[in-house]
Amino acid sequence: MNAIRAIGGILKGMSVTFREMFRPTIVENYPDGAGPYKGARFEPRFRGLHVLQRDESGLEKCVACFLCAAACPSNCIYIEAAENTAERRISGAERYAEVYNIDYNRCIFCGFCVEACPTDAITHGHGFELATFNASNLVYRKEQLLAPMPKEIQSAVQREELRAHAPEMAH
Repeated sequence: MNAIRAIGGILKGMSVTFREMFRPTIVENYPDGAGPYKGARFEPRFRGLHVLQRDESGLEKCVACFLCAAACPSNCIYIEAAENTAERRISGAERYAEVYNIDYNRCIFCGFCVEACPTDAITHGHGFELATFNASNLVYRKEQLLAPMPKEIQSAVQREELRAHAPEMAH
């Protein structure tokens, strides 16, 4: 009786296999699709590579409070804080993250860091291409995580820097 059930189960499984063999294959258009994500579609709650956000004036939102690192269950976030000065303002608060590293060898994309951040400085983006042959390439630095500065703010900052350095260049 058990042998007949086993043979019946195998035949049922094989029937599914043979039925699917003759149906057309449906393939997602990745990596050659159109658009910035090359044909990939994201669900609304997709958790991709982290992004360190900027405020409206282009300053970094991160105030180096270490809450994201404390909330991380895999201990993959490393932060070093530094003080803002009047001459060199990086964030809108007293401190900023001079070093902000995320080790994607350890990250489990749980989102606890995003939930813990009081300034909404860290978010999940849509980056998903993390594959590499070298594990040291999976330690992302602040420069890699930081959101790009809006073009209008970037051009204003460049003009301001040129004005500040103009007297120095005259000498």
